[in-house]
Amino acid sequence: MIRGSFSANCMLWFLSFFCWLTSGCTPVDHWEVFQPDYDALIREEALEPLESAGAFQPEMTGKPEFELPPPGKPLKLSIEETTILALRNNRELRVQQLSPIIAGTFELIERGVFDPELFAEYRYAEETASEISRATGEQFAVESSQTLAEAGIRQDLPSGTTLEASLDHDRIQSNRSPDQTSARVGLSITQSLLEGFGPAVNLVSVRQAELDTLASIYELRGFTEVLLAQTEIAYWNYVLALQEISIFESSLDIARQQRNEVEQQIEVGLLPETQAAATRAEVARREQDLIDARSLLEERRLRLLRLISPGETGQLDRRFQPESDPRIVAEPLENQAERLALAERSRPDLAEAHLRRRQGRLETIVTRNGLLPKLDLFIDLGKTGFAESFSDSFRNLDEDSYDFSTGLRLSHFLGNRADEARHEAARATHRQAAEAVDNLRQIVRLDVRLAVNEVERARQQITASKATRRFAEQTARAEKERFDVGASTALLVAQAQRDLLAARIEEVRAIVNYRIALVDLYLSEGSLLQRRGVSLGEANYASRKYKKY
Repeated sequence: MIRGSFSANCMLWFLSFFCWLTSGCTPVDHWEVFQPDYDALIREEALEPLESAGAFQPEMTGKPEFELPPPGKPLKLSIEETTILALRNNRELRVQQLSPIIAGTFELIERGVFDPELFAEYRYAEETASEISRATGEQFAVESSQTLAEAGIRQDLPSGTTLEASLDHDRIQSNRSPDQTSARVGLSITQSLLEGFGPAVNLVSVRQAELDTLASIYELRGFTEVLLAQTEIAYWNYVLALQEISIFESSLDIARQQRNEVEQQIEVGLLPETQAAATRAEVARREQDLIDARSLLEERRLRLLRLISPGETGQLDRRFQPESDPRIVAEPLENQAERLALAERSRPDLAEAHLRRRQGRLETIVTRNGLLPKLDLFIDLGKTGFAESFSDSFRNLDEDSYDFSTGLRLSHFLGNRADEARHEAARATHRQAAEAVDNLRQIVRLDVRLAVNEVERARQQITASKATRRFAEQTARAEKERFDVGASTALLVAQAQRDLLAARIEEVRAIVNYRIALVDLYLSEGSLLQRRGVSLGEANYASRKYKKY
């Protein structure tokens, strides 16, 4: 019976306490002593800067130098300056920029599996027991102690090999026998011969982690492109809203002037009272349109400021004044085939889909290997020295004493249904990823064709809307001249002015829509960042990371 250094009373007390603790009457998870102060543990004082935090900060080649006006002054920005602010300050982009860094750490985690591991153990034990001599039948007491120390290093290799080197020291003292001290140096080698054999299988997780990092970079690139497109579209929509307000204000002035003229003619008896209703209704309608236009302008201002985040606090209160003119020379698009080829090379979502397919293919390597039985070859070599003292046991390691063992270890599940199911699932996942790539490639080609069609439509609308506005001006002028000589009515004049208002707005919208259609086309090609001279610095980050690790 082993008692160690505890007395019977201490052992009894310990067992009683343990039974009381585990009886269920005392829920220890509610004890205050076991309730950590998580609020204090996770309290944020200051976020530590990350070494790689700026690795994916977008940079623009040939970016214009500018300074933001002080608070309280309107933001007078060109389209280029606005996009720079969005790429520099957008809060959501800052969140996304950390994703590749986080994904890159998983590469180190997977590579860390093959790092050498140091291990050490120290154990001390005492024993007091009673034994009976077989020769005399006499009972006697036996007291002994043992000290065991072990240290070593082990490492797993990509080949499926496990190496372990260790140094042991064992000392036993007893009142019934002489002291015994032994030292042993050992080397153990275990090699997988079937399942788990070779770097092709054991490095799959590392390669998959690398692909995950590349995929996260493509995700960031896609997000940055979308952000850039959203910013440009928001800028031009704000310009459009400003110009619409100008048109509405001008139309309202004309409608009021027309109303005043009609009311004066009614007062002097040149026109009947019934002519006033049409002009008054037209003024009210223009005021309604102006209210909606101003509300729309405020909404677009807020959305644009949210994208560019020009300041830490109060940025949504700042006024915005665009400096870029939306007018552009609209030329027919050519080389649609080249645009389709560019999209297949540049679209980040398509590149990411290719990476996911490769990940699935790598997974089939692991699951196919998992169908094999587990067969390991092991070799264990040892050299031992015996003595009565610590130092002598190490000196005696050169004596003719050793131990050696080798053999094979085999294990395999009958039926092996779990591994077969994993392999089948991996094959289906890889097939699904391949089908997804083909489907996405078709969607990309459709996106480009639709975007080209929209650009061409918007280009033609610029010419058509300009002609419509010119004819509407002629019609409104002619109708006003007829009214002045008494050959028309105020209602017809109001309708002509209304048509002119719609034509002027459509002309401005056609120009802005053409700008937006170009942005959508470049986005569908995956070339917007390149066309705007924006780089994410992912190449520098990758070279620096692999050089370091």
